[in-house]
Parts: sequence; C-alpha cells; structure tokens
Amino acid sequence: MHTSNILNGHSILVVGSSEGIGREAALTYARAGAKLMILARNTSALEQLKRQIIAEGLCSPRIFQFDLESKNEDDYRQLAQHVEAESHTLDGALLNASLLGARTTLADYPWDTWQQVMQVNVNAQFLLVKHLLPLLQRSSTDASLILTTSSVGRQGRAEWGAYSVSKFATEALMQICAQELGENSPVRINCINPGGTRTAMRAAAYPEEDPSSVRTPADIMDLYLHLMSPESSDVRGQSIDAQNWNRQKA
Repeated sequence: MHTSNILNGHSILVVGSSEGIGREAALTYARAGAKLMILARNTSALEQLKRQIIAEGLCSPRIFQFDLESKNEDDYRQLAQHVEAESHTLDGALLNASLLGARTTLADYPWDTWQQVMQVNVNAQFLLVKHLLPLLQRSSTDASLILTTSSVGRQGRAEWGAYSVSKFATEALMQICAQELGENSPVRINCINPGGTRTAMRAAAYPEEDPSSVRTPADIMDLYLHLMSPESSDVRGQSIDAQNWNRQKA
C-alpha cells in the first residue's frame, strides 16, 4: 500500500495517544501528512510525542489534555467545540483509550474498578461519538471514525470482567452507529481489534508473557492507516482483526 502523504491535509484526532497503539497511530498518521490533534490525560507524554513529531519535520500536533474518567457531558461538548475551533472540521478520529481493570472473577470484582472501566471504555466512547459526529459529517472527505475492540468483546472470557463487557458494548456502539449513519453517510465507522500487541496493557494482563513473543504496535499500523485513509471509503460497520488483516496483506 502506498502511504506517502495519503492523509495529506486531513485533520485527525487520536484519543489515547500518550503510549502504545495510540502513540504509534499518531506517528503513523502524522507521517502520512495528517494535521494531528493528540489527546490523553498525561500531558508530559503528549509533549514528548509532539517533540518527536516536530523532530521528524512533520506538522506540529495540537495537544488536548483530557481525563476521560473525570469529565461530564458538558466537558465533552466543550472538547468538540475546541476541536472545531482548532480545525473547523474533522476528517478522522481514532478512539483508542481504554482501561484494563481487574483480572479477577465477577464475584470478587471491585465495584469502584467496574465503574472506572465503564466510564472510560463505554460512557466516554459514547460521548466522544455523539459530540464528534457533527464535525465528522462536515468533512470534505469521507471521514473515518475508528473504535478499539478486543477478542473478549466478541466471546466472553473468565476473569476479564468489566473489560470484556465494555468491549461488547464497543462493538454494539459501532454497529448501531453504522446502521444509523447508513451507507450514504459521509462518515464511516469501524472497529479494530489489535490482538496481542506489545503494550503496557498487554503486560498487565499477561505478566508472565515474554513481550518479544507478540507484535509491536508498529507491526499492525497498516490497518490503522488503511481504515483512516480514503482507500477504505467503502468499509463500513466492520470489526476487523489487525493481526489477520496484516497476514492477508503480507
């Protein structure tokens, strides 16, 4: 796939871009010519990412420090207004921020942790979709909205608790939104399941796993770039496995 400047001039927001897959996606989009907005709660990590993007001679990104867990709907509405003020429109958004929560049985699952995971992985995703959609619908290109799912969001698994339930909700949110938008909408929405990837969340979920046995975020970026680019304008309402997609493309 030819990637040089494939996102040239596209205004793209990456939510959860301070580390891991979100950080790598932000770099990938910037290198493809996007005008980037990066959002996370960790300002220092965002500043570090900004410095790297600038050091590569790419367009300086706009930073949004935003804690998905602590904000209410008015905050999300104001965030959308700030994005609009910054870029006037929005051509794409990757919603990548998630919390793992506890790896324990439902009987032992802490209520506070359950609420935190649902707030970040479900409620925040809904509010982002709700308030970013009007901006995406004004895009002069075929705008792309990408949500992040998981294999445990398709088949429940013991001791994955709130994370698994939240990813089932993510799949439903994407499917409902895709049906409501319809085939002729200027906005397309899809999910990516990154699969086993070398991230801090993966290390927390599988502490005894050898990190070198799983792929890096950079290894799965072809799909993230493809779904954000005009090349995927006919892909709508799909939940795609990054690991399988890359093997098919290889």
